[in-house]
Amino acid sequence: MEVAERYAVVSCHVERPLDDVVWKRFEQLLRSRPAGFVVTPFLRPPDAASGEDPVVWLERARRAAALAPLGHHTHWGGPTHARPPAGVDASETVAAETAWLRGRDLAPRFFCGGGWFLDEPLAATLARLGYVDCTATTFRQSYLPPDAARLELTGPRRLRLASGAELLELPATHSLGSLARGLHRLPGYVHVHFHDWELVDARRRLALAALLHALARRRRPIGAEELARMCADAPESAWAPITINV
Repeated sequence: MEVAERYAVVSCHVERPLDDVVWKRFEQLLRSRPAGFVVTPFLRPPDAASGEDPVVWLERARRAAALAPLGHHTHWGGPTHARPPAGVDASETVAAETAWLRGRDLAPRFFCGGGWFLDEPLAATLARLGYVDCTATTFRQSYLPPDAARLELTGPRRLRLASGAELLELPATHSLGSLARGLHRLPGYVHVHFHDWELVDARRRLALAALLHALARRRRPIGAEELARMCADAPESAWAPITINV
């Protein structure tokens, strides 16, 4: 069902978890719960090809998981390349990363694909793995080509896939910039996303704090777990009519 109450959730794509300065700022934010928001951390697992330290990563991921419901964020082409390069199987990568995480007693429930990449094979994999997906958006990314695999929805939906599997989608509605521009014309459902590296810039950090406090005066802050429960019976949609994937 469509939830009549006006509410907001906040998530962060944690793309530099091994950068000490970035991590310090991000962990401070998680602990502070700005304006009452429990920020969902979507962590990118360590990239072995880039020499990223899995021991430090795991220690930090466990700290994050103790502070908020954990999310899984994938960059298929390494730390600086979010969407899948040619020859990379997006579903296989996510399944392998999930097995790695669960094998180390981490169990993220939420997922968001890097570069907002989502196609139906990946959606089916996410459903099989038991994820709630947050890769869909309510807006089009201007930097993506028209045929880029992505998903656009007007609000939370239960996707019915060709296999018969169901995947709950909780789309993002605003970046920090679009929230600042649209604070006075918000939809009932608001899902703000930002990146951990934005917190290093003092102006962006102050803007985030101010915007979240302004948002909390207009929408009830809730966490991702509560949102998923609220949307368990969201409207059902088939994949084909709503995807922008070609």
